[in-house]
Amino acid sequence: MSNPATMPSGHAIKGIVMSIVAVLFFALGDVATKHLAMIYAAPLIIAARYSIGTLLILVLRGPRLGRQLWQTQRTGLVLLRALCLAAATLTMVLALKRMPVAETISIIYLSPFAVMLLAGPFLGEKVGLRAWIAAVFGFAGVLIIMRPGTGLDPVGVVLTLVNAALATTYNLLSRYLAKTETSVAMLFHTSLTGAVVFGAMLPFGLGGPMPTLPDWGVMLALGVLATGGHFLVTAAAREAP
Repeated sequence: MSNPATMPSGHAIKGIVMSIVAVLFFALGDVATKHLAMIYAAPLIIAARYSIGTLLILVLRGPRLGRQLWQTQRTGLVLLRALCLAAATLTMVLALKRMPVAETISIIYLSPFAVMLLAGPFLGEKVGLRAWIAAVFGFAGVLIIMRPGTGLDPVGVVLTLVNAALATTYNLLSRYLAKTETSVAMLFHTSLTGAVVFGAMLPFGLGGPMPTLPDWGVMLALGVLATGGHFLVTAAAREAP
């Protein structure tokens, strides 16, 4: 029988459930991104994704929160976190143009293990033996996926590794900033930063076709899934290590 002292608390279970749902949202969003990335320019896809997210937050939370929607205490770190996610989104779209979804996501999911390994030195959180064993097996899995001779695009692999590094930084900052910032404010700054950065890139990245009506629907779904997923990740950081 499990020792009650070692069982997750109610808050920890809530954080775990949020993380699981977030991963589901991200998985669905990655499939949508793969579809769009094979047809349209990256700046268009990403600008639409962040613009939709910003509008969602403004409509759903703006009237209720007012100034609290964008007020932060550590604005510099909040913006750094937002830029990390914007850069990670770009590397994700570019990687999916070169590699299959399964291989891309498998390599990118090195990030959760890196977050766990760095949680001790950067966040002061204790990492137990089981977590270290999981990290070793996780990293071994990444090496197996990247083994020579598999035909993976080298540039695509580099892009996914850069994405994993950016995602690690983003998640560590999410956990650190959860002590002082609200989930909605961090999400708003993340969405707004992405919308501004990639909106500015649009004139230089519209060489391809314009989206069809069904693909505009896919972009809308991508914006909803990505925004919901990142809100859950940020909220989960408050509930569990």
